[in-house]
Amino acid sequence: MNPLQIQIDALDPTSPERTGALVDLILAAAVARGASDVHFEPTDHSLDVRFRLDGVLQPVAILTRDLAVNVVARLKVLAELLTYRRDVPQEGRLTNGLVRFGADMRVSTFPTIHGEKAAVRIFGAGVGVLDLEQLGLPDSLLVQLRTLFLERNGAIFLTGPSGSGKTTTLYACLRHLHVESRGGRHIVTIEDPVEQVLEGVTQSQARPGGEFDFARGLRSLLRQDPEIIMVGEVRDSETAHIAIEAALTGHLVLSTLHAGSACGVISRLVEMGIETYLLTSGLKGILNQRLVRRMCTACRRQAGADWEAPGCEHCYGAGFRDRVLLAELVTLDAPLRQAILGRADTAELERAALQSGRPTIWTTAEQALADGLTTRAEITRVLGPRS
Repeated sequence: MNPLQIQIDALDPTSPERTGALVDLILAAAVARGASDVHFEPTDHSLDVRFRLDGVLQPVAILTRDLAVNVVARLKVLAELLTYRRDVPQEGRLTNGLVRFGADMRVSTFPTIHGEKAAVRIFGAGVGVLDLEQLGLPDSLLVQLRTLFLERNGAIFLTGPSGSGKTTTLYACLRHLHVESRGGRHIVTIEDPVEQVLEGVTQSQARPGGEFDFARGLRSLLRQDPEIIMVGEVRDSETAHIAIEAALTGHLVLSTLHAGSACGVISRLVEMGIETYLLTSGLKGILNQRLVRRMCTACRRQAGADWEAPGCEHCYGAGFRDRVLLAELVTLDAPLRQAILGRADTAELERAALQSGRPTIWTTAEQALADGLTTRAEITRVLGPRS
């Protein structure tokens, strides 16, 4: 039995403070172990608790079914949600999360056939803003990225699935831009949510669905004399149009956009109605990234030509501890520009991008494998089979 389960079972079941102590214990353990999410999942016979550690959900405790309603209700109270509404999803911020647990936490609830499910997202637990050099990007890619940051205008997009570290990379980019300019460039952001406070950067938090969304905030920011703008995510056509317009009118714009690949970002922008000639003029680069689990250095050992990590106390038996960044940077050269202007599909765009001979995300994956940082199975889990 794991230590958290032992601590939970040791709580006095007759104490009126049991539920509060139980929730505090689980959330504190999640922060201590570096979890990014905590899932409270009701079943027909229990309430299962799982942590997302290094991108993978892992079971950590099983609570009795009679605790399910009270545990979710306690989370609702902490997040100032409506405890009596169990039939609709709700979202809120854990009040005093930074004070009590050392991390900002967001709570969301969702009705299921077995009762309400709750998920707690943990932001910035004990992690400061990284420098570009600390991200683990290949040296050649770092040089290209720094060169892009010398531009006075244009758009740079980051892409990757949720949990691939895009926000961490964005913050590192903003920190680099602030430090390199010695505070001489006006940097502003619109985020949802603001995960970390950046010195020298004006940050604001959008409220999607309200009056202050990304599109309205971005349009207003252009009247604030910005030089560098970071938009947390381009989610709709209006935001995409304003971002590209800003990139064409003397602003360096950084943002994220969900797509399956770097060239998939181009296809999505075209689908959002951005004219191809505007893209070839305004788009400077696309950083595509993924995170794979790093083999635990405490139990890693040679296994023939490869490495393996059987698991130990240091990695809680998982065989992995922390993660490795895999990335590729696509910039617009002549073949890719021609493909964009010809409204090529994603597959054709990718073939055009490869003509430059640039390193791909698979290049960094193979290097991580050769260096014994991760396993082939882990790379396949994240990137899928190589086509």
